[in-house]
Amino acid sequence: GGDAVLGGDDIDHAVAEHFLAQRPEGAAITAGEVKQALMTARVAKECLTGRPDGEWMIELNGSTSRHALTRAELEKLAAPFVERTIDICRGVVEDAGIEVSDIRGVVLVGGSTRMPLVRRRVAEFFGRQPLADINPDEVVAVGAALQAEALTRGSDTLLLDVTPLSLGIETMGGIVEKVIPRNTPIPVAMAQEFTTYQDGQSAMSIHVVQGEREMVDQCRSLARFILRGIPPMAAGAARIRVTFQVDADGLLTVSAQEMATGIEQHVVVKPSYGLSDDEMATMLRDSLVHAKEDMAQRLLTEAVVEARRSVLAVKSALGVDSDLLSDDERQAIDAAIEAVETACAGIDRDAVTAAVEHLEESTKSFAEKRMDRGIRQALAGVSVERLDDALGGAE
Repeated sequence: GGDAVLGGDDIDHAVAEHFLAQRPEGAAITAGEVKQALMTARVAKECLTGRPDGEWMIELNGSTSRHALTRAELEKLAAPFVERTIDICRGVVEDAGIEVSDIRGVVLVGGSTRMPLVRRRVAEFFGRQPLADINPDEVVAVGAALQAEALTRGSDTLLLDVTPLSLGIETMGGIVEKVIPRNTPIPVAMAQEFTTYQDGQSAMSIHVVQGEREMVDQCRSLARFILRGIPPMAAGAARIRVTFQVDADGLLTVSAQEMATGIEQHVVVKPSYGLSDDEMATMLRDSLVHAKEDMAQRLLTEAVVEARRSVLAVKSALGVDSDLLSDDERQAIDAAIEAVETACAGIDRDAVTAAVEHLEESTKSFAEKRMDRGIRQALAGVSVERLDDALGGAE
């Protein structure tokens, strides 16, 4: 959960700006003097780790200026960056689905973790003192060596990267169906089966998206491709297997295969391309802020999609067997269809559900008549003897 642009250098810059703000009003400053101020700021930060105050000199505009700084002042300058780090820790713990009390030890990495403020805030957040018996400048090298051993000789502990945001595809109604959830270790391959929405559908558009929101227009579009050659059949009968595969380098391959014919299309994308840490953080924040309304929108859209699917099925049946209905029965079904379509144009999910239930009740008799006709057609020309044999001779 690290922030690639957050570190000890931020504190150095804050201290350097504090020193430079003390120069005479309107005095110009050169790039070399800025560099010197940064070097002095780093020395001051390191010195104040072991003592409460100090004074340092910087060459500015051809003369030497003296700059005093206390540890309390340093901690005030560093506090915003330390709090950002604590926020990252809090997010990682929540994403891992554990409690802070479950953590048995905290290892400090990097020179700036020697600062008393950093160690104090770490101890306050985790409820325990951080492990300080490892040199924070060497710990990265130690970790890299252990990782190399895990990759070559094997180990019980292997450091794996994860997908920072969920990956999925667009389904009917603009809903996002997540295939690989965020924080899934990579490399990884996951697949789901999807199907067609309309009778005779012979192609399917695959829209790959990234993000945590429930609707496509609130997520980041990664790629689109079309799977053609799907055998025409009834809606819901085709089986389309969509596979998401992320390799160790974070490269995503999405493939779609029609299971009956084996035809396949695929696309390769880099999900992290062009996505900054700030944009990623914004996407995650928005998913939390809008979680309730997003889920309400998804549930409404799902209800509308299913309602329209039911209307399509009834209209298809009417196109074949409408002669089974009386005028009154046909008018009742038409009215129920119109009620469903009206409800789908609104924003009340309960109204959509109620209209679909009424449609199902209105078509119950029609469905029974169609079933009777289907059975009669299947039995037409079949002798009693053949039927008796098919039923096992039961009397």
